[in-house]
Amino acid sequence: MASPGSGFWSFGSEDGSGDPENPSTARAWCQVAQKFTGGIGNKLCALLYGDAEKPAESGGSEPPRATSRKAACACNQKPCSCPKAEVNYAFLHATDLLPACDGERPTLAFLQDVMDILLQYVVKSFDRSTKVIDFHYPNELLQEYNWELADQPQNLEEILMHCQTTLKYAIKTGHPRYFNQLSTGLDMVGLAADWLTSTANTNMFTYEIAPVFVLLEYVTLKKMREIIGWPGGSGDGIFSPGGAISNMYAMLIARFKMFPEVKEKGMAAVPRLIAFTSEHSHFSLKKGAAALGIGTDSVILIKCDERGKMVPSDLERRILEAKQKGFVPFLVSATAGTTVYGAFDPLLAVADICKKYKIWMHAAWGGGLLMSRKHKWKLSGVERANSVTWNPHKMMGVPLQCSALLVREEGLMQSCNQMHASYLFQQDKHYDLSYDTGDKALQCGRHVDVFKLWLMWRAKGTTGFEAHIDKCLELAEYLYSIIKNREGYEMVFDGKPQHTNVCFWYVPPSLRVLEDNEERMNRLSKVAPVIKARMMEYGTTMVSYQPLGDKVNFFRMVISNPAATHQDIDFLIEEIERLGQDL
Repeated sequence: MASPGSGFWSFGSEDGSGDPENPSTARAWCQVAQKFTGGIGNKLCALLYGDAEKPAESGGSEPPRATSRKAACACNQKPCSCPKAEVNYAFLHATDLLPACDGERPTLAFLQDVMDILLQYVVKSFDRSTKVIDFHYPNELLQEYNWELADQPQNLEEILMHCQTTLKYAIKTGHPRYFNQLSTGLDMVGLAADWLTSTANTNMFTYEIAPVFVLLEYVTLKKMREIIGWPGGSGDGIFSPGGAISNMYAMLIARFKMFPEVKEKGMAAVPRLIAFTSEHSHFSLKKGAAALGIGTDSVILIKCDERGKMVPSDLERRILEAKQKGFVPFLVSATAGTTVYGAFDPLLAVADICKKYKIWMHAAWGGGLLMSRKHKWKLSGVERANSVTWNPHKMMGVPLQCSALLVREEGLMQSCNQMHASYLFQQDKHYDLSYDTGDKALQCGRHVDVFKLWLMWRAKGTTGFEAHIDKCLELAEYLYSIIKNREGYEMVFDGKPQHTNVCFWYVPPSLRVLEDNEERMNRLSKVAPVIKARMMEYGTTMVSYQPLGDKVNFFRMVISNPAATHQDIDFLIEEIERLGQDL
């Protein structure tokens, strides 16, 4: 921004570019005026543009109109070359946008209107007076709108309407009262980074086509390995399409480390392999085993204690059983924050067992807590893991998707996955080939996921992520402290939450007088689903529920949105009671 004496607030300039009659100058001044003066800026814009061009009033509930941008030109057909020509979307199609000849002006107008739609949605996402969801059943939406694809193109007016309709029925995952999954919140810097990477539309497989992004992935993964505790940030890693794929990478690399011949000869050349994980772990371990040909029966589930932590003695017992049967234990996957209870497996004890039996140790998923000086002790021992899945799109609030697989041994990932495709990974390039990352990935085409994390890290600093994580865990403790002795609530397990997960039953008045027997459990199992359905139909809030083992449906509250407050937690409790009083 110019200095106070530079004429920033003056229309005049020596080259005439500051002429108030110049439409581009007026529009730029309008944007500044709106930024600094709010609604007054709209009136100033009206003076500069004329009534026909003034922007819509901000803060209204109606979506932006997608009909046209009116100006002095009276053309009824596609825009003429007049600088003030009407951009009438009813007469425009995608073929009129860039790279079409004379497509710059309609392209800019169209994208600006798309941006207006997106910005209104962003603002509404943080407005507690708006719904979290405008819920309709699938058959209702299918009947209300024509979603079918056609041979003939629609005009841009209809395309903008589709953008509006899609967001109208989208879940506002950034809403402070959305608690359904851990991937919640809407970070403005992360959102900007996502827009940038989509605009760049490049691939991550070589330095030559993604130079900055490849370097950012290199420095970010190194920093994450340093935080894990690997000396100097040594090792390797990759950003993958999600935590499930990161876990599968770990399984793939662990198998290759023990039996490198499997890469060429397949599973027929290796003995029966066995992986171990807790009975509360993520389903992706079994999915990965199925995809890699190891088989779901080869994933042994280890008992957990009453808080959901893996029992080390049972892990060692099951390893010995597998070895006695002639099977080969090759991987133990420990969970740092289980999906339902938010439990942290005892990583130090698991590491000791893995070292004793020479088994690959993998840890997933809660690396974000390593950013917090208050909570990182929960991952003590993670530095001894051979690989770590770290999902910044969960507790760190990075927009989906952003998951990293970190590997302690450098070069192993490359050896496991490389195929030496000469049309991409030529060996006589003029730069350091170690920055061509594609040959160590399972994918060829790979989205730029690192920039969101890197830009947010620059904007927030490690201390900003620490404050984010500490706040979310404090909110979880706040919820626990309110409901643990509140009438109508029963905790699924005793004690403060280990992570951001708070698991509880809401018991309606009609069930509070019943004895704790099978009938009561059957009736209680129906309470959470009904309350959840009512939440969605009213659109006021969302929280997940599920059964687990012998425990019938209970609410699983998870908090990862930094926009949430104590008042939002209070609202959730009151809403559960309001919606469940008559059950």
